[in-house]
Amino acid sequence: MNRTVRSLALIAVSAFAACSNDAPAPTEATPAAESSAPAIASDALTSQGWGPLKIGMTLAEVTAAMGPDADPNAIGGPDPDSCDQFRPANAPEGMIVMIEAGKLTRISLTELSMLKTDKGLGLGDTAAAVKTAYGAAAQATPHKYQDAPAEYITVWDGGPRAEPYVQDETVRGLVYEIDGTGNVGAIHAGGQSIQYVEGCA
Repeated sequence: MNRTVRSLALIAVSAFAACSNDAPAPTEATPAAESSAPAIASDALTSQGWGPLKIGMTLAEVTAAMGPDADPNAIGGPDPDSCDQFRPANAPEGMIVMIEAGKLTRISLTELSMLKTDKGLGLGDTAAAVKTAYGAAAQATPHKYQDAPAEYITVWDGGPRAEPYVQDETVRGLVYEIDGTGNVGAIHAGGQSIQYVEGCA
């Protein structure tokens, strides 16, 4: 009797083991690594803004987020009530904001800025690198004040625009200003004001 009970127990254990081996091992979900898209740095400049600064914010919101004008005695625009440019006191070195009619319309990276855009591009990168990063979305136009290789490389959200000058308050984009050495000398992000070539004009 005992031998029979032991035999039945062994059969049951064997059957259980066989079933367990057939069961697929649990799989763990692969985190965002499944996507081949590169990670965007949290402090990257995009067409929508940078960090706490979002295109469309009021002057009061910009000041609350990054502090007042770091140099209130500097001349920012010919008519500050209409358009003004300044570096907020707590903004990174080389960042300038543009306020038009009381709202943030553009963020610029200028000399000394170490920030990058969401494509990993920054001051000093080549025009070729910018065009490679954006492909057909990049539109190159001659620079207003310098000879080639200086130029403007514009990238609009939603793709290239056909009109020579975009007049649309809802648009967002980036302009890489290429200097006479063929490298990025400034970057402008935001609305239609990224097309300005001389401060507020």
